[in-house]
Amino acid sequence: MQVYGSTAGPESRATRAGLVLLYAPSFEQFAPAYLLHERDLVIGREASCGICVPEAAVSRQHARIHHRDGRWYLTDLGGRNGTLVDGAFVDEVALEPLHEIRVGDAMFKFVEAGAESYLRYRIDGALVGAAPADVSARERRRGHIVGGYQVDRLAIALARVAPSGISVILLGESGTGKEVFAQQLHDWSGRRGAFQAVNCAAIPAQLLESELFGYKRGAFSGADRDKPGLVKAAEGGTLLLDEIGDMPLDAQTKLLRVLQSKEIIPVGATAPERVDVRIVCATHRDLAKLQADGRFRGDLYARLNEYSMSIPPLRDRKEDVYALCRALLARHGRPDMRLSFPFMTGLLRYDFPFNVRELEAAIKRGLALADGDVLEAQHLPDDVRALMATYGERPRPAAQPSGPASHAAPTGIRASPPTAEELRALLADHHGNVAAVGRLFGKERMQVHRWMKRYGIDADEFR
Repeated sequence: MQVYGSTAGPESRATRAGLVLLYAPSFEQFAPAYLLHERDLVIGREASCGICVPEAAVSRQHARIHHRDGRWYLTDLGGRNGTLVDGAFVDEVALEPLHEIRVGDAMFKFVEAGAESYLRYRIDGALVGAAPADVSARERRRGHIVGGYQVDRLAIALARVAPSGISVILLGESGTGKEVFAQQLHDWSGRRGAFQAVNCAAIPAQLLESELFGYKRGAFSGADRDKPGLVKAAEGGTLLLDEIGDMPLDAQTKLLRVLQSKEIIPVGATAPERVDVRIVCATHRDLAKLQADGRFRGDLYARLNEYSMSIPPLRDRKEDVYALCRALLARHGRPDMRLSFPFMTGLLRYDFPFNVRELEAAIKRGLALADGDVLEAQHLPDDVRALMATYGERPRPAAQPSGPASHAAPTGIRASPPTAEELRALLADHHGNVAAVGRLFGKERMQVHRWMKRYGIDADEFR
């Protein structure tokens, strides 16, 4: 039987659309995810509802999700408190991937496929229905990596390749946690040497070679002693080359030698030195495009790309925000701190362009400002509070038509979504600035990201 909203490869079973829980104060009473079927699904306070939200602010039958003309629709059923999608009250809306839905004090995201994969993963990191042995094995497998289904899938793959010694490229936006994954790969590898990390974009090009490969006394002015480079410091261990896409071509050539011959030549040396080091790279750049532009060596890429892994941005895995907050509070010495619903609403509403790094900054700021043991809305960062200023505003009655121009969008705001070609052109005009493109349509960054995901567009192409 065909399952609506499903995607299935020739060797995989069909997957379902569904709602994934992002947060509710009583999240233990919810399933981590709810699958959508061909029949309607009602959200409400009644126990018989497909999604039961046991709160006084929720009507007995509050909203309905149904399938029509190849799409899923959410319809508010007229309760006094209304239904919000992406922070705005709706009567009916066609759901798009990652739409955020709020009913009462329960928040969900819509996924068009794969909802069943989330069923075991509670937002606090617990596994639903897991035996103690399963939980223990998962904790060993996860290490320092925090998250639910999407992160678990990556952790399983990372643990599988860790003992092999092959080179790994970690792909992802700034702040997604690429160094955390690299450190975990090293921990699981069994290699006895140290883990070393260098940010290729932070070291001037003329110094990068000596930092990586070291130098001999007298090699240049000021070289008054031998200095081992980071490659040698990682002997027997793992070297993370962060932002590898920013490495100068000269250094790329020498790195290729390390990979091919397992040798380095320090600056000022006359003979090579043997090294045993595993190389892990991380970047937010499109390495294929850099190769096409002549800024990254294809032969080096072939050596580095023995295994690659893409780490999703935080806006695509907001079901992990609560667990990440709890882990960050513990890291900064306040595991007792509570998160108010307004505080969590603000975090979930924001799309975190700088990902987990930005979330950690938000938590640290809140801890610095809070007097008690609860993080409230006033402790949110300024950008988040500015976004929340219009959250939940009731729509104003539409103005009466007054002439031929009455159907036009407000000045400077485009009324219809862009085509793929239009979106590419706009991103090019604004040098990949997603927020600027969103302002042209009166939309927030999240909606532009949805359009980009629909069309397979990467903003980095235009930066």
